Amino acid sequence: MSDFHLEFIHWASQNAWVVQVFVVVFAALLGSFLLRRALNNLHAKLKRTANVWDDSVVAALQGPALLLVWVVGLTFAADIVRAQTEAAIFTAVRPLRQIGVICALTWFLLRLTVRVQHEITAKSGASGDSSDPAAAPEDGRLDAATVDALGKLLRASILITAGLVTLQTLGFSIAGVLAFGGIGGIAIGFAARDLLANFFGGLMLYLDRPFAVGDWVCSPDRSIEGGVEHIGWRLTRIRSFDKRPIYIPNGVFSTMVIVNPSRMTHRRLYETVGIRYRDAGKMDAIVADVQAMLERHPDLDSAETTIVNFNKFAPSSLDFFISAYTRTTVWAEFHRVKQDVLLQINAIIDARGAQIAFPTSTLEVPDGVRLAAAGSGA
Repeated sequence: MSDFHLEFIHWASQNAWVVQVFVVVFAALLGSFLLRRALNNLHAKLKRTANVWDDSVVAALQGPALLLVWVVGLTFAADIVRAQTEAAIFTAVRPLRQIGVICALTWFLLRLTVRVQHEITAKSGASGDSSDPAAAPEDGRLDAATVDALGKLLRASILITAGLVTLQTLGFSIAGVLAFGGIGGIAIGFAARDLLANFFGGLMLYLDRPFAVGDWVCSPDRSIEGGVEHIGWRLTRIRSFDKRPIYIPNGVFSTMVIVNPSRMTHRRLYETVGIRYRDAGKMDAIVADVQAMLERHPDLDSAETTIVNFNKFAPSSLDFFISAYTRTTVWAEFHRVKQDVLLQINAIIDARGAQIAFPTSTLEVPDGVRLAAAGSGA
């Protein structure tokens, strides 16, 4: 055996820990490579299946799994170096390993939350601007704002839990931290009551869903009306008829009445029509004809209550009212239907030989009026 081989064997026996470190790092490198290939292949296969949840889990696992391999491998190699050198700096290897595992698990849960949120939104067809806003809150689907809010709450819970576990790992007392947090929370609560009210008001908007982005809403008691453009954690932005943005703190919604016309099923057509007093004998026929016309009209819903009745002796007219419901809820289309109905009512009144009344006045002279003959000089 040559001197070189003897020297190498002697060096290896004296520095076996270096070889061990090399083997551990190489094993971590090889393991991360094989794990990446395996997860990529598995993800590609699962994407071709109908189930979307399994590939979401694998996709969320790819980065954190590789991080976990490197954390375990490098800290194991550091343990070998610490046993050989006894350097004080390597005493931090154990808590670093634990923190690394916590970070990998936290990263996986956060990625999984984002993936699941995306899949739920896509699968349920959730959208802040639904094509059928009347059905969105009642048909069990989650709108985009609600899904986003729940995702943010879940991610915040994961981060807070990870932070507390990390503090416990580092030797800090969680009980003391929670007690300090409780006292600080009370102080912050008194100092930021309005901010917290707006935050929880926004949370209630996400959970109760009285309206969604794209809905047209109004508040009779606050003179607010417009389209909802954005629902934030502190403010909600509504665009009024004149295109001015209205910024409303979310805490206000807990004390105000909200009407959401975007979710109504029909629009009500309610009008009063008056005919002359001299046409009183024709009122029954006119009312019957209008009733029949409304029931036959293709744009009116005959399943809803349709009423036509004489109801008032007005100063210059005999008034009857009509009450019916259009099939459409679109504002412009509703007015087209309303115009057609009113024109048909006018045609019915004309066909019966009556006329729509207009304001008139009668002047009575007690002694009568005498006209003088022309040229009499009277």
